[in-house]
Amino acid sequence: MADDVSRPLRHVRQALPHDSALRHVQGNAQYIDDIREPEGTLHIAIGMAPKARGRITALDLAPVRDAPGIVTVLTAADIPGPNDVSPAMGDDPMFAESRVDFHGQALFAVVATTRDAARRAARKAHVEIDAERPSVTVEDAEARDETVLADYGFGRGDAAAAIAQSPHRLEGSLRIGGQEHFYLEGQAALAVPGEEGDIHVTSSTQHPTEVQHVIARVLALPDAYVTCEVRRMGGGFGGKESQATQWAAIAALGAKVTGRPCKIRLDRDDDFALTGKRHDMRCDYALGYDDDGVIQGYKVAHLVRCGYSADLSQGVVDRTMFHSDNAYYLPAVRIDTRRLKTNTVSNTAFRGFGGPQGMLSIERAMDEIAWATGRDPLDVRLANLYAAGRDITPYGQKVEDPQIMHAMIAELAESADYRARRAGIAAFNASSRILKKGIALTPVKFGISFTLMHLNQAGALVHVYQDGSVHLNHGGTEMGQGLYMKVAQVVAEEFGIAMERVRITATTTAKVPNTAPTAASSGSDLNGMAAKVACEAIKARMTAFAAEKYGVLAEQIDFRDDRVFIGNESLSFPELARACVLNRVQLSHAGFYRTPEIWWDREKAQGKPFFYFAYGAACAEAVIDTLTGENRITRVDILHDVGKSLNPAVDIGQIEGGFVQGMGWLTTEELVFDGEGRLRTHAPSTYKIPVASDVPEHFKVTLYPNANRTQTIYRSKAVGEPPLMLANAAFCAITDAVRAVAPEGARVPLDAPATPEAVLRACAALQGEALDGESLEAGKTGAGAQP
Repeated sequence: MADDVSRPLRHVRQALPHDSALRHVQGNAQYIDDIREPEGTLHIAIGMAPKARGRITALDLAPVRDAPGIVTVLTAADIPGPNDVSPAMGDDPMFAESRVDFHGQALFAVVATTRDAARRAARKAHVEIDAERPSVTVEDAEARDETVLADYGFGRGDAAAAIAQSPHRLEGSLRIGGQEHFYLEGQAALAVPGEEGDIHVTSSTQHPTEVQHVIARVLALPDAYVTCEVRRMGGGFGGKESQATQWAAIAALGAKVTGRPCKIRLDRDDDFALTGKRHDMRCDYALGYDDDGVIQGYKVAHLVRCGYSADLSQGVVDRTMFHSDNAYYLPAVRIDTRRLKTNTVSNTAFRGFGGPQGMLSIERAMDEIAWATGRDPLDVRLANLYAAGRDITPYGQKVEDPQIMHAMIAELAESADYRARRAGIAAFNASSRILKKGIALTPVKFGISFTLMHLNQAGALVHVYQDGSVHLNHGGTEMGQGLYMKVAQVVAEEFGIAMERVRITATTTAKVPNTAPTAASSGSDLNGMAAKVACEAIKARMTAFAAEKYGVLAEQIDFRDDRVFIGNESLSFPELARACVLNRVQLSHAGFYRTPEIWWDREKAQGKPFFYFAYGAACAEAVIDTLTGENRITRVDILHDVGKSLNPAVDIGQIEGGFVQGMGWLTTEELVFDGEGRLRTHAPSTYKIPVASDVPEHFKVTLYPNANRTQTIYRSKAVGEPPLMLANAAFCAITDAVRAVAPEGARVPLDAPATPEAVLRACAALQGEALDGESLEAGKTGAGAQP
C-alpha cells in the first residue's frame, strides 16, 4: 500500500467526468419513472391519515373500491408476514391498523390501472379517528415523557465540578431545525412478479439489501426470492437509506396480490408528508472556561425530536454525541441525549447523520466564549483545538493527526485574508446603520465509519471476459455522488486498461449480497477496496499463468497501458485474457472488504468507532438587513482534506454541493408543523431550498494536499458528508452580523435556520424592540412547530 501515495497513476486521482454526466445533461439518464413499463403495469397511491394521533374507529374503503379503474385496495390484512417495515425495532407498520401516530400516515394503498385513477380514489375513503392531542414539539414529548429509545449519555471526568470550579461560566440553549431531503427524484419503485413467488424490485434506494430483506419479511418469503436492483438515484442524502423500503414493499405486495407489475411514485407533497427529515433538536449546554477562553468543562443535553418511531435514531443521535466535540478538546465532558417521541413523521438519516447538530451546538459555545471575553472567535477556536497531549475524544478515541487542523486553519486564514477582513467588517459596521456584515472561520473534524460495526463491510463482483472487457458490480449505490466512476477508476487502474473497457452495472442483490447502505461517507472506502481485492485476485491468477507460460518471475510481470509486460515480452490485455480462458484460468472473483481496527462498546462508551477523521475548514462572510432580516452569504473560501483524491473533479463537486446543502439547512429551509401535527411547508412554494442565486459569487474550494495516514483506497478520504458541516461557518457569520447590533458582551438569540424572520427577531430582541406590537416569542417556531 505504501506505493499508493507516490507511484504514477493513469486513472485514479484524475479529474474524470461522472459516468452519467453526458446522460444527465442530455436528460436521458434513466430513473425509475423512465423505465419502460411492462405490459399490464398497475399504479399505486397511498391513502393517508387525516389526524396525527388517535384511535381508528372507522375505515370504509367501499367508495375507494368502487372508483373507476381500481383493481384492488391493500390494507394491513393483505400482508402475509409481519406488518413491519422498520429497519430494526419493529415499530414502523406498513399500514396503520388500530391507531395513527402522525398526520398522513399510510392507512391503505390503492392499486389501479392508472396513477391518476389511484390518486383520485385514495381520497374517497371514509376515515374516522378518535383524535387525541398530538405531541409536536420537544416540550410536548417531554411533558408526556414519551421516547422512542432509552436515554443515553457518555463523557469523562466530572464535568459539573469542572464547570463550577472554572473562572468563568455560561449556559445556553440552541434550537436546531430539521431539513427535508428534497431529492430531485422522489420515492419510487417498480415490482415485477416472477415464477414461484419471486419478486424483482427496481427501487430508488441507498440500501438494496434492506429493501430485499424487508420485502421478504412482509411477504413471508426467503430473502433469496427477492431481488432488488438500482442503477441510479436522483439524489438520496440519507432519505433513501431506510425510508425507500416502505414504498418498495408496498409495490411488492401489490405485485404479489395482483400477479401483475406494480409501480409507485410518491407525489412531491405526499413525499414530504410521508417521509422523515433531518432530526431537529434543542441543545442545552453549560460550560466553564479560563481567562484565555479555553474550556475546562462542558455539558450538553441534546433533546431530539425523533418522530413516531425509532427508525435510525439510535445511530443518528449517537453520531450527534460523537461529534459534540467537533474539533475541540474537552477535558471534562458530559454528553446526554433524549430520543423523544412525537406525533410527526419519523425522522431519519440525512447527510452528516446527526453530526451537524452536535457540531453546531459547540460552535455556538465557541462564539459565546468570544462574546463574553471580547476575543476574536477564531482565536477562541484555535485555543480549544485538539493538539498533542490534548487528543482524546469524549468516547476514548485518540485523534492521531491533530496537526492537520492547525495547518489547515492557518493556511485558510491567510489565503482568505481573514484578519484584514475582520477589521474591515468592523469598520463597515461602525458606519452602516441598516446593513451589517459578519465573518466566521470554522473547522470540521468528522469520523469516517459506520458506528454500527457490522455495516463496515462491502462486496464487489468483477469478471474479466475473454475479449479483455471487464464487468464491475458492487454493493454501493449511485445517487449522483460519483461512486460508480470512482470504483471504475480503481478497477481500470488495477488492470492497467482504458476506462472504456470497464462496464459499470446496476447494483443488485442478485450479484453482491448482504451489503451495507451507501451512507456514512463510506461508499468509496468500502466498495473501492472490495473491487481492488477482486482485481488483485484475478491479476494474481493471470500473473501466475503468464509467469509459468513464459518462464519468468511474477515480479517481472506488469499490467499497464492496456498491455501486460512479461519480462521482455508483451501482450495486449485481451490477448492474455483469451489465453487464460483457453487454459482454464478463472477470471472472476467476488472481492470482500471489512474496515479494520474499529470497535465500539456502546454499553461502556469506549472504543475506536472511526477508522480515521476527515478535516476541513471554511471561511464565510455574510451581510444582513436589520430592518427586514434578509441575509446573504457573500463570500466562501473552503480548504478541505480528502486525502489523495480519487477524482478531484467529483470531490470538488461534492464539497460545493455539500456546503450549499448545509447552507440551506442553516438559512432558508424551515420545516413548520402546526399544532395538529400537519406539515405546513410541504412543497417548493413554502419550503425553500437554495437556488443558484444563493451561491456566493466568490466561492473558492481548494483540496488540501495530504495523503491519508490510514491505509484507505489509494490513500483517499471520504468526501460525501463532511463538507455539509463546513456550512456552520455560514450560520456563524450571520450570527456575527446580528451581533453587530448588540451591546458589548450581549449574547445573540439566533436559532437555526437563520431565516429572515429569525434574524429579524434576533435583531429586535437585541435592540429591545417588539415586532408589530407582539411579543418576540409569539412567532418563534421552536423545535419545528409553531402555534
